[in-house]
Amino acid sequence: MSTPARPANRHHKRPRGEGQWALGYREPLNKNEENKKNDDGLNVRQRIIDVYSKRGFDSIDPADLRGRFRWFGLYTQRRPGIDGGKTAILEPEELDDRYFMLRVRIDGGQLSLEQLRVIADISNEYGRGTADITDRQNIQLHWIEVEAVPDIWERLEAVGLSTMEACGDTPRVILGCPLAGIDADEVIDGTAQIHEIDERYIGSPEFSNLPRKFKTAISGCQAHCTVHEINDIAFVGVVNERGEQGFDVWVGGGLSTNPMFAKRLGAFVRPEQVHEVWAGVCGIFRDYGYRRLRHRARIKFLINDWGAEKFREVLETEYLKYELPDGPAPAVPRDVRRDHVGVRPQKDGNFYVGFAPKVGRVNGDKLHEIADIAERHGATRVRTTVEQKMVILDVAPDQVDSIVTDLEAADLQVNPSTFRRQTMACTGIEFCKLAIVETKATAADLIDELEKRLPDFTEPLTINVNGCPNSCARIQVADIGLKGQLVTNDKGEQVEGFQVHLGGSVGLNPNFGRKVRGLKATTEELPDYVERVVRNFEKQKNEGETFSEWVQRADEADLK
Repeated sequence: MSTPARPANRHHKRPRGEGQWALGYREPLNKNEENKKNDDGLNVRQRIIDVYSKRGFDSIDPADLRGRFRWFGLYTQRRPGIDGGKTAILEPEELDDRYFMLRVRIDGGQLSLEQLRVIADISNEYGRGTADITDRQNIQLHWIEVEAVPDIWERLEAVGLSTMEACGDTPRVILGCPLAGIDADEVIDGTAQIHEIDERYIGSPEFSNLPRKFKTAISGCQAHCTVHEINDIAFVGVVNERGEQGFDVWVGGGLSTNPMFAKRLGAFVRPEQVHEVWAGVCGIFRDYGYRRLRHRARIKFLINDWGAEKFREVLETEYLKYELPDGPAPAVPRDVRRDHVGVRPQKDGNFYVGFAPKVGRVNGDKLHEIADIAERHGATRVRTTVEQKMVILDVAPDQVDSIVTDLEAADLQVNPSTFRRQTMACTGIEFCKLAIVETKATAADLIDELEKRLPDFTEPLTINVNGCPNSCARIQVADIGLKGQLVTNDKGEQVEGFQVHLGGSVGLNPNFGRKVRGLKATTEELPDYVERVVRNFEKQKNEGETFSEWVQRADEADLK
C-alpha cells in the first residue's frame, strides 16, 4: 500500500533568515526595524526643535517618542509610583512619564572645566539637580522636559558636547582611558583614534541604522580600565615584535541575558588604520547583523556563529580590501583593580587624583564643586571612568595634599574603602522603565553598612547592583553581582530583592561567575548576606587568592 504524499513543507519548513541585509532580507521583520526603515532616527532632531519643543509632550509621535528620540540620548523616564511587579505587564505608554532621561555623550570620558560647568548648569536649571555618572563615562540627567531640549543642545554644542547617538541602534559613546596621554605606563594613547571615529562616523547615516546598539572601547592603558572583554568592539594597546605601537582588536563582547566575552581577531592594527577597521566591523554588523529577533541582534551572536577566523576574513576581503598582519595579545592587567582611584604620578611630573562619588550619583551643585576644587588647584581637565568615578588631571606636586583634603571634605573619597571604591549601580526603578527594584539608594546604604561592619576589609571586591536582568551594571563579571527581582520574604510577602551571582571576573581568568540554586536575598537582608559571605572568604582564602577564585572552589553552604 503506497504512503499518501505529505503536503509540501508541512514538516520541513525552510529555515527563516535572520533578517541580514547582506543576504537580501530588506523587509522589516519587527516593529523596531519598520520604524527605522520609515525614517532615519537622526531626522528626529529637527522635529524636536521645530515641533515638539513648541507644542509640548502630547504632540510627540509615538514612533519618535519610544524610538527615534533615543538617537539623541532621550528616553522617557518611569512614571513615579509604579511598582516593580508591573514592569513587564504594563504597556509602554502606561509606564512613560512626561519627562526624559537625557544622556550626555562624553567620548573617552574627557571633559574641560567649562564643559563640566555647562552640564552642572543644565542639571540645576532643567533636571532638578540630578546627575549620574554612568559605567560608560556618560553623565545622565533626569526630569528633562521636551520644551527645554533645544536650549540644552545649544549649550552643550557651544562647548563641544552632544547627545547625538548617545542611545539607540547606533555607535554609542567610545570608551577611553581617563589617563590617555598622561599615564607614564600606557602602551599607546588612543585619544586621536577616538576623535577620528567620532568626527568621521558619529551622526552619519552610514551607521545610523544598526541592528542594535554598538559599544566601542579604545585604550592603551595597562590597567585595561575600559574592560575590552565586554565591548562590541575594542582596540587594546599592544607593541608588536618589531617594537611598533598599535592595537589588538576584539569583537563581540556583551552581557545582558546572554553574556559573551569578546573574541580576539588576532590582527595587529596600526594607529592610522583604527578608523578603517572600526568602520569595517561596524559595516559587517550593519549588513550581516541579525535583525529578525531583537534579543539576537547584537554583534556577539554573529561572531559567535561565524567564529573569529571567518569574521576576520570577511572584514579583510569585503570591507578593508587588504590583509591585516597577525599581532600579539595584550599583556595581562597590571592590577586586579582595573580603575584609577587615588593619587598617582603622571609622566610630566604632575599627578592625577581619582575619586569616588558614591555609586556615580552626584548633582548639579556637586559638579560645580568638583570644577571649583580643580580650578583652585590649577587643574583644567577632569575625566569620567567606566566605574562611575572621576579623575582630576594635572595636579602639581605641591597641590596634591590640599586637593585631596578638599575632595574628601566634599565626600568625594580619594582613599575610599573597598566598598565605596568598587560598588556600582544602574539607574534602577527610580527612573528606569525596565527596572524591578531600587538600586542607587540600596547600593549606597549597603556601602555605609559594610564600612561599619567590615572596617578592616581591604581586598579587591566588586559589588554590582542591577535593577533588572539586562546587566547595565555588569552583574555577571562582578565578584558579587546582584540582579533585581521580586522575592518572597520570611512572612510570605513579595518584596524587592536580588538574585545573587558570585565570582564573575574579567582579565586573567574571565568567567561569568556562579549561580547558586535558590540564592536570593531581600533588599533588607543584603548587608547581612554580603557580610556573611565576605567573612567566609576572609577565613578560607589562600595566600594571594581572589574572591572570584575562592568562589569557584567554595562549598555552596559558605556562599549562602
